[in-house]
This record gives sequence, structure tokens and C-alpha cells, in this order.
Amino acid sequence: MADTDVHTSGTSGTSGIARSVAGGAARFVDGLRAYRMIAAMWVRSTMAYRASFAMTAFGNFVATGLDFVAILLMFSQVDALGGYTLPEIAFLYGASGAAFGLADLALGTMDRLGRRVRDGTLDTLLVRPAPVLAQVAADRFALRRLGRISQGLLVLGYALLVLDIDWTPVKVLMVPLMLLSGAGIFGAVFIAGGAFQFVAQDASEVQNSFTYGGNTLLQYPPTVFAKDLVRGVTFVVPLAFVNWLPALYVLGRPYPLDLPHWLAFTPPLVAVACCALAGVVWRVGLRSYRSTGS
Repeated sequence: MADTDVHTSGTSGTSGIARSVAGGAARFVDGLRAYRMIAAMWVRSTMAYRASFAMTAFGNFVATGLDFVAILLMFSQVDALGGYTLPEIAFLYGASGAAFGLADLALGTMDRLGRRVRDGTLDTLLVRPAPVLAQVAADRFALRRLGRISQGLLVLGYALLVLDIDWTPVKVLMVPLMLLSGAGIFGAVFIAGGAFQFVAQDASEVQNSFTYGGNTLLQYPPTVFAKDLVRGVTFVVPLAFVNWLPALYVLGRPYPLDLPHWLAFTPPLVAVACCALAGVVWRVGLRSYRSTGS
């Protein structure tokens, strides 16, 4: 009888885990479907005015490109910055800019959440039969942000053409892997920052300091920053895994803080861990939400 009870309990526990995993997968698929439908609606709205879209996308391209123009102006006066040449910094800039652009395109509207919490319009999302995160992320999906991605990829392409790198299959694979992992890490920061606004309500600038500010930080080599700051973006908010660690492996440069070289291969794992943690933080923040009652 005891063996039967243990067997029954173990089977029940296994089936419960399986149901939980299946339910989570179903919710994820539902979220992706809702996100795709809402984003497609905004894309159709945008493309109804193609000339306006072209001008705003070009304006976004030019505005983001001014950051690299500033770097070019610096290199008109110096030969190296923190020991790095212009093509090497262009590689860091392009990798960070393209990764951030992907996350910004997909989740850049998360900074509007604080406004929804304050004016009570978040309540309308709670009663719809779709995940709230998908609705918030896809709200006002801005296709013009393709300009930022294009600009980052253009600078990255320039760097890859002029850099003298001893390419191996691993290094070739590292470049697209770096972009996708970096987008995942930035996306997790966007979601965690949005969850923080459930509590702070008016914290979009705090969120932007980690997203837009983090992107600006990663455009420059770690050698120009204090070691405490480098430790913070490596062990606290792991933005260093967006481009610093994998890019330094590709460039054959020494790692900051004497970190082991195998960390260059961990950005995908870091991205998954960050996304999982951001999901937990989002659920906690959503549960803490209290309607305005209006």
C-alpha cells in the first residue's frame, strides 16, 4: 500500500509539473499571438501614411547617427580612446546599437506604463482576453524605430569591413548571437523597468537611464570607465554581456576585471536568465497594482 501511495504521489507530482509547463507554454503562445495582432494593427495604421513613415524613420536614423558623429569628431583629435581604435569602437557601437534597436522596436513602449497606471487606463487592458504584458509592449508599436536598427547595423558593417580580425567559425557565429542575446538582455531591462512603474508610477526616466543610458555606455570601451561602474554593469545589471564580453573575444582584447574568457559564450544564458527574472518581476508588479477606481 505504501509503495502504491508513493507511486501515485510521484505520478501526480509529475503530471502537475507537466500541466504547469503546458499552461505556461499556452500563455506564452497566446501572448505572442496578441502581440502580433496589436503590432500588425499599428503597422497598418503607420503604413497608411507612407511618406510620413519614411520621413520619421529617416529622422530616427539621423538622430541616432549623431552619437556616432560625436565619436568621429573625437577621433579627429585623437588616434585612440581608452586604447581602442575607431574601427574597434565602431564594432562596440554597432553591436550595442543594433541589439538595443531590436529591443526598443519590440518593447520600447514599456515606458508608457507609468502614465497608464496614473490615469487608470491600465484597467481597460486588464479586462481584455489577452496578456497585459503583450498589450502594453505592442501598444503604439513604432515601426519608425527601424531607423535605429539600420543605423547600428550600418556602423557594425563598416567595422567588420575595416577591422583586421582573424576570423574563425566561432567568431563568425558570435556576431549574430551577440545581437540576439543583447536584444534579449535589453528587453528584460525594459520589462523590469515597466514593472517598477507599478510601484513608482512616474519612473520612466529611471527606466531610460538603464535602457537608453545603458546603450550609450556600451558604445564605448570598458577601459574608459571606473572599475566600480564596470563591476556594476557586469554583476548587478549584466549589460556587459550585451557586447563588451563577446565583442572583446572577437577583437582579441583583454577582458575587464580579469574575467575568464569563457564568459564570452554565456550571453545567451544570461539573456534567458534575465528574461525569466523580468517575467517574475512583472508578475509581482502586476499583482501589486491597485486600480485608481475612476
